[in-house]
Amino acid sequence: MGRQQIKVSNKKIRNRRIFWFLIFPILLVAAGAISYGVHIYTKAEDMMANSYQDDRDGKSDLRDKKVDPKIDNVSILFIGIDESAKRSQGENTRSDALLLATLNEKQKSVNLLSIPRDTYAYIDEVGYSTKINHAHKFGGPKATIETVENLLDIPVDYYVRVDFEAFMEIIDALGGVEIDVPFAFSEQDSKDRANAISLEAGLQTLDGEEALAFARTRKMDNDIERGKRQQEVIKAIAKKAASGTAIPKFGQIIDAIGNNMKTNMTFDEIKAFADYGISGNLSINTMTLDGYDAYIPNSAGNNVYYWQLDEEALTETTLALRQHLGLEPATDVTNNVAEPAPNEE
Repeated sequence: MGRQQIKVSNKKIRNRRIFWFLIFPILLVAAGAISYGVHIYTKAEDMMANSYQDDRDGKSDLRDKKVDPKIDNVSILFIGIDESAKRSQGENTRSDALLLATLNEKQKSVNLLSIPRDTYAYIDEVGYSTKINHAHKFGGPKATIETVENLLDIPVDYYVRVDFEAFMEIIDALGGVEIDVPFAFSEQDSKDRANAISLEAGLQTLDGEEALAFARTRKMDNDIERGKRQQEVIKAIAKKAASGTAIPKFGQIIDAIGNNMKTNMTFDEIKAFADYGISGNLSINTMTLDGYDAYIPNSAGNNVYYWQLDEEALTETTLALRQHLGLEPATDVTNNVAEPAPNEE
């Protein structure tokens, strides 16, 4: 049965509280840490070995051969997982959010595409369309990667599956990050305790919990301004990580990453990304998937909320990503649809 859209609302897109725009600096910090000392080098090597997990024989099905990040443009899918006691469902945990990064080796530039967790997408693992964050529940990182590749017609070369605890631990290990908070506000903390974090306006050093609250709040404005705050936190992490004061903290940072991460990148591959972090000319362009709120019936006839992508905008986004990777334009991009989702929410 084809897709049926029966109702469109005007409410804002519902995003989860964890914003995985904040994950990319983790990779840069890890790559930079490798440059310092035998002890740190060995610690990083052990961390990557313990975090390594690959279910795809080393390359994307959309590539003719395995990429080499030292010379090739590559893509990385960041899969954010909330593994807190309240939300974790073990291997069946849904992804909290998704972020696709394309990296152009010559330009030393990065495109960061945020993929809303409620995006209506075809999941080959089960043969029907539903919310894209269900892919991880059905088949872990492998199913999530395949779903994103199918949606965007972009090869996903690497993935990083990380728990949001890493974000807070890295900022704490760095001794906090300096942020100019534009207004006073109160926000829930990572344990969902209401108004547990309170910040005043002004330039200040935020710890991990406070930076997370700053990045996720939207009480005072909207999603656009919230996105700008996410970018501010990224820049603050990168600035602090590149400073001389961060060097003694790299051991703690590596511990934070290793305790909360799975990836199909080898130690040698992650070292290749150090040039992006230390070039001093890194350009980061943020992107979103345009669409609208929609309610689509599942197999039981119940209307379920989805973020329905705008097909024209999706095609433009795919073209931009493929160009950044140095790939030929896609001949056809569709948000494939099979049977409607079963009785899910």
